[in-house]
Amino acid sequence: MTRPRVAIAHDYLTQRGGAERVVVALLRAFPEAEVHTLLYDADATFPEFRQARVVTSPLNRIGALRGHHRMALPLLAPAASRMRVDADVTVISTSGWAHGFDVRGRSIVYCHNPARWLYQGADYLGEHPRAAVALALKALSPALRRWDRQAMARHDTYLVNSTVVRGRVRSTYGIDAPVLFPPSVVSVEGDQVPVGPFAPGFHLVVSRLLPYKNVDHAVEAFAALPDERLLVIGHGPEEERLRARMPANVAIVSNVTDSQLRWAYRHCVALLAPAIEDFGLTPLEVGAFGKPTLALRGGGYLDSVEDGVSGLFFDSAGAADIAEAVGRSRATDWDAGAIVRHGEGFGEARFASTITAAVDRLMHVPADR
Repeated sequence: MTRPRVAIAHDYLTQRGGAERVVVALLRAFPEAEVHTLLYDADATFPEFRQARVVTSPLNRIGALRGHHRMALPLLAPAASRMRVDADVTVISTSGWAHGFDVRGRSIVYCHNPARWLYQGADYLGEHPRAAVALALKALSPALRRWDRQAMARHDTYLVNSTVVRGRVRSTYGIDAPVLFPPSVVSVEGDQVPVGPFAPGFHLVVSRLLPYKNVDHAVEAFAALPDERLLVIGHGPEEERLRARMPANVAIVSNVTDSQLRWAYRHCVALLAPAIEDFGLTPLEVGAFGKPTLALRGGGYLDSVEDGVSGLFFDSAGAADIAEAVGRSRATDWDAGAIVRHGEGFGEARFASTITAAVDRLMHVPADR
């Protein structure tokens, strides 16, 4: 039997985040697939994409947009609508734009979250909104919401990455989609390269530096914990502000390799996860090394963290609650083996087999559109 031609669509490949790791896993499941995306910066995202055929929109010719995609906000919906994808089945990884591509053939949407800037604007902008972005969102949101809902409604099959996102997709689009947890794809095997200024025994944050990620609250918490150290791995528009206020026991490093990330996971005491995430892969990544996660109680962490086994929860993202969670974790005798076993239920093989089965089912179901 001839295998279907599969394509992969994703919003943009300009960073190293959890959604981009999902695309890496999709490429492993469908190694012959073309990857269609609005913007692609090979130096800023995972090296696996260099081995793939990546098809971009004309916007990618504007170098400034690859590093600052928010500048392109008024152009992204029209550009997405003109992205033609010709395949038997397209697997669409989206949290905003790729579900609007002009897909020829059948389609599976894997939704990381409804567009945060349209439906969770306060979280997206955070406490320090940039005036130009806020004004643009206010002006464009009504038309973008119409475009977004029409684009989402035209696909064949839907999957979501967490229980909380299932609820958001249901309330936003009226679609009740099954949950397929994303895979943890950072291997414990391989080189480990030291990163940051601290010796082993630090706490760790791995996050894009955006307002809603609450990294500033973690930095504030460690200002009150002078005997502890915090290593922040990430980059984003909040980096300059965070560097200006961080105490001597906090360090920020950006653009790390997987070898450096493995070293950080192996040598940290625990991961701090202070944001409300759609899913949040980092607890599973650090858990593969037997290390616990201290997570804000909410969002996708309710799926990926087992309280008292693979980590513990705190109830608000305030600095005092984060500091208290650090103290509780220090007093806990964590079972590294139990943490590893918890994460084994989120493996890449399960993810790939579910996606592959969904593709096969689509090829045997008559199209109704």
